[in-house]
Amino acid sequence: HPDSPNTGAHWMRQEVSFSKLKLTNNKGSTNNVAQMIVLQSLHKYQPRLHIVEVKEDGTEDAFLSSKAQTFIFPETQFIAVTAYQNADITQLKIDHNPFAKGFRDNYD
Repeated sequence: HPDSPNTGAHWMRQEVSFSKLKLTNNKGSTNNVAQMIVLQSLHKYQPRLHIVEVKEDGTEDAFLSSKAQTFIFPETQFIAVTAYQNADITQLKIDHNPFAKGFRDNYD
């Protein structure tokens, strides 16, 4: 997450959002690399949340990292694809993708 590392108080202040994260299959894309994850089409993925204790200066300690906690939510599994076969899903993605203005009937 772009706000990492941070204190527990920071994370409790508001919801944690990944709205600026971009999933792509384009390894050559160079804009916003810090918020981009390159995936392979037709592979299955499972997002995970890792909570790792860090030192006061924000660096990880090998001992502290061994106490990391991982949270998995099975309902978030997905398969990366390059095209949708279902027109309703295609429209849903267009409606919620801020970069898909060219595909919309009306420009908001």
